[in-house]
Amino acid sequence: MERITNHPAVLAVEKDLRSKGFQPRVVVLPESAPTAQAAADQVGCAVGAIANSLIFDADGAPLLVLTSGAHRVDTAKLAADLGVTSLGRATKEFVYEHTGQRIGGVAPVGHPAPVRTLVDAALREHPEVWAAAGHAHTVFAITFDELVRVTGGEVVAVN
Repeated sequence: MERITNHPAVLAVEKDLRSKGFQPRVVVLPESAPTAQAAADQVGCAVGAIANSLIFDADGAPLLVLTSGAHRVDTAKLAADLGVTSLGRATKEFVYEHTGQRIGGVAPVGHPAPVRTLVDAALREHPEVWAAAGHAHTVFAITFDELVRVTGGEVVAVN
């Protein structure tokens, strides 16, 4: 457990959150959480309260979409809403380049440079949401309003 909480990506997430006035409590999961349902099962919450961090390639620029685990992103709708010609799932190399984190553990913060962030309005329905903390075995709880604040995200409907 100590090795995971000392992982550079987890430390970067904690440092970023603290710099924004939020005191995270990183929870180490016994198993990796490759799906929102797996994460929800391990933390004991509704799947909709999981904030999936999805990186997209939007005309060559990174776009982070924090979506409810109960939703799929409608990329065609989102591309039209954003006015981009191409919006697709990013490669693992693209994700790592822009976040410093590996797929499965991408957090909403702690990236080497700011990434434009959209936050699924559906997450507002939950008093507490859970997000990855930089490693596939780590998560932290946060309120919707705090998530929007610490990410500087734009609240949108993603589906």
